[in-house]
Amino acid sequence: MTKALTQLKENETGTVVQINGGVNVINRLNSLGIMPGRKITKVSSMMIKGPVTVQVNRSHIAIGYGMAEKIVVQVE
Repeated sequence: MTKALTQLKENETGTVVQINGGVNVINRLNSLGIMPGRKITKVSSMMIKGPVTVQVNRSHIAIGYGMAEKIVVQVE
């Protein structure tokens, strides 16, 4: 089942399948280590479209809600 990263529950893990965004968004996420094929875990999120904290390769990263919505993951 694929979902947007924002739809994952806390501590739920999946594999990035696709990034629905322009070149700038894709490049920014790639520089953070978020790219198709990578495992990603949603650590926490704020209520009402606040930042989403994720774990990728032992690093915790906070990304904006809009950017997180563009990340499609395959839930394990």
